[in-house]
Amino acid sequence: MDRRSILKTAGLALAGSALLPFSTFASEMANDDLDQKDNLLLPASGKRRLGSSLEVSSIGIGVQNMSRTYQTTIPLRSEMHNIIHKAFDNGVTFFDAAEAYGSLEVERILGEGIASFRNKVVVATKFGWDIDPETGRWQGGLNSRPDHIKKAVEGMLKRLHTDRIDLLYQHRVDPQIPIEDVVGTIQDLMKEGKVLNYGLSEPGPQTVRRAHAIHPVAAIQNEYSLLWRGPEETIIPLCEELGIGFVPWSPLGVGFLTGAIDANTRYAQGDIRGGESRFSADNIKNNLALVDVIKEWSIRKQATPAQISLAWLLAKKSFIVPIPGTTQMAHMKENAGANAVKFTVAELQEFNKEADAVKIFGERLPAGILAMSGVEAAEKKK
Repeated sequence: MDRRSILKTAGLALAGSALLPFSTFASEMANDDLDQKDNLLLPASGKRRLGSSLEVSSIGIGVQNMSRTYQTTIPLRSEMHNIIHKAFDNGVTFFDAAEAYGSLEVERILGEGIASFRNKVVVATKFGWDIDPETGRWQGGLNSRPDHIKKAVEGMLKRLHTDRIDLLYQHRVDPQIPIEDVVGTIQDLMKEGKVLNYGLSEPGPQTVRRAHAIHPVAAIQNEYSLLWRGPEETIIPLCEELGIGFVPWSPLGVGFLTGAIDANTRYAQGDIRGGESRFSADNIKNNLALVDVIKEWSIRKQATPAQISLAWLLAKKSFIVPIPGTTQMAHMKENAGANAVKFTVAELQEFNKEADAVKIFGERLPAGILAMSGVEAAEKKK
């Protein structure tokens, strides 16, 4: 079944509730996970915090593919604007972009889309690749030199039609540049009011500690989902220790966890999923057992596989804020509806046991890209 068919199979009693705005469902979570009184996991609240003060909707939206989808088609720009508007109407106040997406073009789409409510949302974007900030031409590799960061931010502000970036990530740690120099540059931009908070994407843990010691890190963004749980080992505990928010990118496993990919799926040239060995012919047949578990629970909970997958993330920690991306209106509303899906403690234990029993085979990214994750920055010379 495709994603829409699964919606119908589940019956979706949620139709009148789960797709309501976030604010309908809850106030701030009092504790991390449990409501001891009725043995229920608290519903995902309408707002969560990244770091000490950055308040965002508990589910954001990634706009990466709004200039080009995984299938390499070019979406209709006006429809992307419409999805951005409707996401805001559905309570989404956290929008994630990067200069590398497009490149540069996704920031333009987002800036156009949020223009009428810019001051009511949180905008995140990323620097770190060696991209010409004027032309968008890739010049090869990484570049977090202080002068380049400042030029990149100036371009971002213009494309986003804004005077500040709410959350600025280093997209990948540059092993040639001390993180102290990077954070110092960001502090300069903060003094100018151009950046309000900063984060790191796919960083090495020691780099996180070094950065946080200079100026608090608001958020770390890593791939994390039922399909890839690597951050549970080091990064999520580190976030909890230091009071850093955690933002999972690809929380739906690049569509896999929704049931949109199966053993017969073939990928367009340029679709990154075609280069991920977890989706190879040999591995995907085994990995689909995880999707079977999710589908069974989607029927049991009268939700969709996407909603189950996002609700699981929300139940893990109160500082986790997933950013599912989409170029389809129905999927955006469906993802926002995950905010209403609740597990009892017993249900979550049962679900985890079933999901843990599925061993995932294959790597999450092509080798060249994977090598840029978990990297530590150069040491600062004394």
